[in-house]
Amino acid sequence: MRNPFEYGGVVTGNAFCNRKTERADLARAIRNREKLFVFSERRFGKTSLVQAVLSNLPKRSTISAYVDLWPTDGEATFVAALARAITHSMGSSVEKLLDTARKLFSNLAPSVTVNDEGKPEVSFGLAKHRVVGGPALDEVLETPAKLAKKRGQNVVIVFDEFQQVLEYGNDRVEKKLRSVIQNHREVAYLFLGSRKHLIQKMFMDRSRPLYRAGGHYPLGPIAEEDWLPFISERFAPARKKISRELAHSICEQTQGHPFYTQHLCHAVWELCERGAAVTDRTVSEALQLLLQRENYAYSTLWDSLAMNQRKLLKGLAAEENPVKRFAGHFVQRAGLGSPSNAQRAVDSLLERDVIDRDNGSFIITDRFFRLWIQSVQLP
Repeated sequence: MRNPFEYGGVVTGNAFCNRKTERADLARAIRNREKLFVFSERRFGKTSLVQAVLSNLPKRSTISAYVDLWPTDGEATFVAALARAITHSMGSSVEKLLDTARKLFSNLAPSVTVNDEGKPEVSFGLAKHRVVGGPALDEVLETPAKLAKKRGQNVVIVFDEFQQVLEYGNDRVEKKLRSVIQNHREVAYLFLGSRKHLIQKMFMDRSRPLYRAGGHYPLGPIAEEDWLPFISERFAPARKKISRELAHSICEQTQGHPFYTQHLCHAVWELCERGAAVTDRTVSEALQLLLQRENYAYSTLWDSLAMNQRKLLKGLAAEENPVKRFAGHFVQRAGLGSPSNAQRAVDSLLERDVIDRDNGSFIITDRFFRLWIQSVQLP
């Protein structure tokens, strides 16, 4: 039987845990043509969540374009990524893709190739004599509103890893987006971000072009009350049993983080024999197996950290409750010397995505790294 716990990619169907409230909220935002910033830690399932929402939109009356900005590095690649997503949202055959691309994006020299899986893909190349940020950027950003007006369909544009635009070297894309989306009343925009402090800066900092350009929707962990039946129900078909107490233990160790919860459950499911019950030892062995696989990466990361950064992480890993502020007792226990030392360590670890803010406190983003610190670095 195939392992029912999925991680590391877009999770769909029965492998997707809950998020009913979030799905309803995002679907409502799309129907209302809102502009919404959706942000969380990395691997929190934003892409899986939004893909689930998009897949349930009425196909005949909706054009939905999903734009992955992670590979982009400037205005030219941004333009090409958005044009490609819009084109693919309107057809899948070679002829349809090429015809759509030529009609919509005359500035971008479209071409269609067939990938290794036999699926057609459209690509674009800005003519060398054209100025990036000029007509090409204008054309692609105005296209969603033109489609909504011409075709009478609902249009939604999803920008994933939106904080990547901060790496472009200038804020021209942000400025143009601001001027465009505020006039696109017939188009919904979702801006997804996995570096919370950066995505929050984009819409909370008065000096940024997209300041208050839309609402914000922080995505939290999945509640244990949702995980417990989900975990139990996926062990049962293989005649494997897991108690509520052990499912709780898994959630406690992963802190409800979707990726790490699915990953640990995947390992536990593999170690549990058909017809058997999961034991404390099964969970312990599964966790140790995963930590051993990551040991080299975690050791390398640990060696790259300054002493106060290590002390801060040890302090966070040792705390049972969230660290709300750098009060004297925490600074003293962690051996950081002063709150200013703690703050400098926080700033550097935030920049490297090793920790993240969480409702006024701080959390180690990689839940397995936190457990590795507890098992290897704490006395």
